[in-house]
Amino acid sequence: MAVTPSRRPSTSLPRTRRGQDTRAAILRAAESVIGEGGFAAASIADITRKAGIAQGTFYIYFQSKDEVFRELVLEMGRLTRAFLAEAVADAPDRLTAERRGLRAFLAFVAERPTLYNIVMEARFVAADAYRAYYTTFARGYAQNLAAAAREGEIRDGDAETRAWALMGMAITLGERFAIWEGEADLDRVVDEVFDMLERGLKP
Repeated sequence: MAVTPSRRPSTSLPRTRRGQDTRAAILRAAESVIGEGGFAAASIADITRKAGIAQGTFYIYFQSKDEVFRELVLEMGRLTRAFLAEAVADAPDRLTAERRGLRAFLAFVAERPTLYNIVMEARFVAADAYRAYYTTFARGYAQNLAAAAREGEIRDGDAETRAWALMGMAITLGERFAIWEGEADLDRVVDEVFDMLERGLKP
């Protein structure tokens, strides 16, 4: 099943605090319901029941289950970028930023596994949103890597390829150690990754 873009304009953001709180409650409920059971199995009735609101209230804020799913993918992107930016804000160099960023990402996935599951399912449910999520992230990532290379903090190289390679590694590490194994030693995982990044595999 694939989500198709709505023909009508997306519902506008609420202006009142109460409306904002209700919309946020719908998103949290949708994250839980869809993230745990999958998009196809989830219903708007399930989401509103979880949120503790009337089913009709859902349509004040979202036009469909498709729209709320897409909003959750966008939210994952916003939250992840903000979380990582804060984690690396005072890093003295790029390698330190990479280490802190990977550790923060794994912790974020462990904290919000249902939201991570939604992004993974978006590959099949909303392929355009999935692609936009990663291309937006990769664009900023590549810019940061290119800037670090210009400053001599890392070796010169293809920043875009490096960005996608590092992202791919983080995604699979998140799935293996933050989703499948909820109590993994994330510091040990990060140490092993950076031993490989800094030293390579060549004996």
